[in-house]
Amino acid sequence: MHTPLHDLIDHGQSPWVDYLSRPFVHEGHLGRLVDAGIRGVTSNPTIFADAIAEGDSYDAQLRDVLREDTDPKEAFLALASTDVRDACDLLRPLFGAGRRDGWVSLEVDPRLADDTDATVAEATRLRDLVDRPNLMVKIPGTTAGLPAIEETIAHGVPVNVTLLFSLARHRAAGHAYLRGLRRLLRDGGDPRSVASVASFFVSRVDTEADRRLDRVGGHDELKGTLGVANAKLAYQNYLNVFSGPDWAELAEAGATPQRCLWASTSMKAPDRPDVWYAEQLVGPDTVDTMPRQTVEAFADHGTVANTLVRGVDEAQRTLQAFGSAGVDYDDVTAVLEREGVERFSASFHKVFDGIAAKRDELLHA
Repeated sequence: MHTPLHDLIDHGQSPWVDYLSRPFVHEGHLGRLVDAGIRGVTSNPTIFADAIAEGDSYDAQLRDVLREDTDPKEAFLALASTDVRDACDLLRPLFGAGRRDGWVSLEVDPRLADDTDATVAEATRLRDLVDRPNLMVKIPGTTAGLPAIEETIAHGVPVNVTLLFSLARHRAAGHAYLRGLRRLLRDGGDPRSVASVASFFVSRVDTEADRRLDRVGGHDELKGTLGVANAKLAYQNYLNVFSGPDWAELAEAGATPQRCLWASTSMKAPDRPDVWYAEQLVGPDTVDTMPRQTVEAFADHGTVANTLVRGVDEAQRTLQAFGSAGVDYDDVTAVLEREGVERFSASFHKVFDGIAAKRDELLHA
């Protein structure tokens, strides 16, 4: 059945679902979304924490794992890598020579976000653990994460750069990918074996910026405008970084550009349509990863048009207007990055605590 998700594909955008669990894969839910137009999967610690806590879907494997290792992190990686591997296998038919679709993402431990060497080691370990060519390892685009991204790409590991909020950090992530590709090519590697997306967060920017507008008072006309404006300018980053003779040389060798991936695209404001963010950011060579509820809403009533390249000058004026209103863009994005790492780290602790509790329950059953 044709859905608006297929229309996104026709416009050059790959719709992915930001959700993963064992029942979601094994009971046919992911397969049905693929039929509806979904072309990839992202996951994060929060998603896995909730999935493992639900029901008893993981108990049988957890019993087996605990016979060998009772460390909660090792148990989590065994459970998560199984789900990711199964999702990779389901999506493998979409994974063609162009490496555009069929990707499944698994995140490195966000507690390592400030440790470059540990992040690289963890990324390589996850690649070997899942052992599927359509795995993307998620690395936060922090200051320490940028050299880790370069190093990981140079080692031939596909990377989903996550927790990007600022235009400067987004550009830096693109250049880190380019440096990694050059090193991979120089060392005899095949750039066709890797790919990357830059996960640029949208709704969280509006939430934080609007909170600050409330603090300063007035400027209601600016509310709910910064997230989309920021993303439209990030797409201009993409067009600038992945063009020119330097990029042409890498492209000729088979490299693919680091596509923008729009993350945090669910609509929380009750006065706007539930698919509003997704509709505002449609454009070629991009990805939109949506929560399951938003995916289903868009498949039902999403409207597709090339909106991403509209109003670029207005987007620049929007950023300037926030500065004039007393909202510090650099501070907004810095706070969001820090809180994002903290939130994902808290989710890791939550899933470890949940596994520890189940471990004690199962071992004493």
